[in-house]
Amino acid sequence: MKLPNLLFYGPPGTGKTSTILAAARELYGPELYRQRVLELNASDERGIQVVREKVKNFAQLTAAGTRPDGKPCPPFKIIILDEADSMTGAAQAALRRTMEKESRTTRFCLICNYVSRIIEPLTSRCSKFRFKPLANDIQQERLLEICGKENLKYSKEGIEALVRVSEGDLRKAITYLQSAARLNSERGITEQIIIEIAGVVPPKVIETLLQICYKGTFEKLEMAVKDLIDQGYAATNVLNQLHDAVIDEKLSDKQKSVITEKMAEVDKCLADGADEYLQLLSLCSVIMQQATQNT
Repeated sequence: MKLPNLLFYGPPGTGKTSTILAAARELYGPELYRQRVLELNASDERGIQVVREKVKNFAQLTAAGTRPDGKPCPPFKIIILDEADSMTGAAQAALRRTMEKESRTTRFCLICNYVSRIIEPLTSRCSKFRFKPLANDIQQERLLEICGKENLKYSKEGIEALVRVSEGDLRKAITYLQSAARLNSERGITEQIIIEIAGVVPPKVIETLLQICYKGTFEKLEMAVKDLIDQGYAATNVLNQLHDAVIDEKLSDKQKSVITEKMAEVDKCLADGADEYLQLLSLCSVIMQQATQNT
């Protein structure tokens, strides 16, 4: 069997680790799996010393081409380095020779969120596969299957809200579903419960804020933003949801571009630790300014 070294990259919760673990179990069966697969993730020690000793020693072991049950299996082992983008540059560099020297008996599978954090010599030795965020219908199908097997009550709006707040991350969606089921098994999974658990700002609140930007006065806007912060909503959440809402609004492309540019500035300022109230007020003022030009 010809399997290259692999590099899986993409956002979290899209099935990278599950894919290689399922493939390894399929190839080796339950008996051989433990002997043939070495899995190291960010919680394991993975400095240069570990790469030189543990990985190298495992890679040097030879492997037979048959399984105990008589079925054929590949004559190589698999080393899975999960969250490889958190490995130091020195540890990644130490992998290069091991990857080449042990290519007869070992295949490597590197898994990461950001391919740019993997050094060029390693990426050039691997076949790259990008995992994109999961489509809404795929997530919905899986969540409905889980609800069916667990006998959970749910509403259509609740499942749609779950898919929306998880943003293509199935792991996050399942975690929210689990929390919702534990908290509220009698009433079922509703949109309201999902919004509370996910910590997102209710769509009505965002809608009200935008309406004040379009038709209200600056004093009203000031009060609305202060109220929003006092209720404990995170400014980054408000910013993300405002972005999605503004994109769908009936504004010209030029107005949208001015607003989104301001959003980028506000996002940077918030990341640098700026005051949430002042940054949101500044953003809403720009939205108000652009909206008044429209009328």
